[in-house]
Amino acid sequence: MATFTNPVFTDNFPDPGAILVDGTWYAYGTNNAAANVPVLTSPDLVTWTGAGDVLPEVGKWAEAGNTWAPEVIAADGGYLLYYTARSRATNRQCIGVARATEPQGPFVDDADEPLICQADEGGSIDASPYADESGALWLHWKNDGNALGRPTHLYGSRLSKDGRTLEGKTVRLLTNDAAWEDHVIEAPQLVRHDGKLFLFYSANAFDKDVYAVGYAECDSPLGPCRKASENPILRTSPAAAGPGHSFLVTTPAGETWLLYHAWPPEAIGSVVPGRQLWLDRVDWIDGRPVVQGPTTDPQPVPR
Repeated sequence: MATFTNPVFTDNFPDPGAILVDGTWYAYGTNNAAANVPVLTSPDLVTWTGAGDVLPEVGKWAEAGNTWAPEVIAADGGYLLYYTARSRATNRQCIGVARATEPQGPFVDDADEPLICQADEGGSIDASPYADESGALWLHWKNDGNALGRPTHLYGSRLSKDGRTLEGKTVRLLTNDAAWEDHVIEAPQLVRHDGKLFLFYSANAFDKDVYAVGYAECDSPLGPCRKASENPILRTSPAAAGPGHSFLVTTPAGETWLLYHAWPPEAIGSVVPGRQLWLDRVDWIDGRPVVQGPTTDPQPVPR
């Protein structure tokens, strides 16, 4: 049986979001010195290869650099990339959407304005798209309230059929009101498992070992949502500091795995090696997710 050990990518690759297309996994990450949205490809979630920049130019509303936390979904006859960038008009981080015909891009954002920009709440970041069982599209994100010393919230809204605009009301789903979350709650991802909705998120200071992952159960994509009593479900270990900004994937064999970034404990806050890419199994015990990690022992390659 083939096995692997963490981390699965040892260079800096923060805030992973992933999609499986025709047998290839694509992982998208926060900007680096060479790319607005760097992409990695893999046949198995374990062996990753750099594949360039999928967003060579940000939208005209944005400045290059500070291009954070991208996620991609198949929609609008191709693929949509939701990303965070610095708004020229507000000087706050805001959310844009770009389209491509292939998951490796190039993605193009032809909008004059960002999709979401809550400048009075510090900005908007960490957009995560979700397609429900009917094919309807939803978006979840975080206001960047900590940039102003204010509370942070996770929001949700329905998207238009083409995924380019918000439709209907925007709803606050969660707020940083638990002790372990401290001043930040962020990086939402809505996942359906066994007919139930789970909103995974990260909290606390991303550049410290207190960063961790929790989840809430939700009645619908717009809530209400209830935080799990066992939070956080992924936290610092002797081998991985500040694990977070996770992205849950389901393999063709039906296994559930969690991609996330973590610092080497001796290099928290570093540029090199920075936040490395980790992968650990998620088991569902009594209908609740249990993350087997951070794990450094050999484990079977995902099926």
